Amino acid sequence: MRLSLPILASVCGLLLAAAPAAADPAARHSQCFFVNGFENWKAPDARTIYIRVNLHRYYRLDLANSCSALLMPDSHLITKWRGSSSVCSALDWDLKVSQGFPGAATPCIVKTMTELTAEEAAAIPKKFKP
Repeated sequence: MRLSLPILASVCGLLLAAAPAAADPAARHSQCFFVNGFENWKAPDARTIYIRVNLHRYYRLDLANSCSALLMPDSHLITKWRGSSSVCSALDWDLKVSQGFPGAATPCIVKTMTELTAEEAAAIPKKFKP
């Protein structure tokens, strides 16, 4: 069966209209931030990190593995950025945690990166708010 060009164009238009908003490059870009905007972080547990970007934007990083080093008082993040100077998804993170010992850094794999709404950010307990 051969489809005419107008019918094929209509079908393509319907498929694009039905695609989720996350597939829209503009919607994905709104979640992005530049690496130089990353300011602070805190971890409420060994599988979650809250980060603050540009004073008023907050993200939750959910980890694929448990990184107990995050909970140590003298721990710090070692970040290497993949690709460009902006971070848009979990794939852009190359994250390790260290307590300051040379060569002793624990890799922490970021599974998801979620930008928090103002309400979600306000709900972060004060001691875990970056």
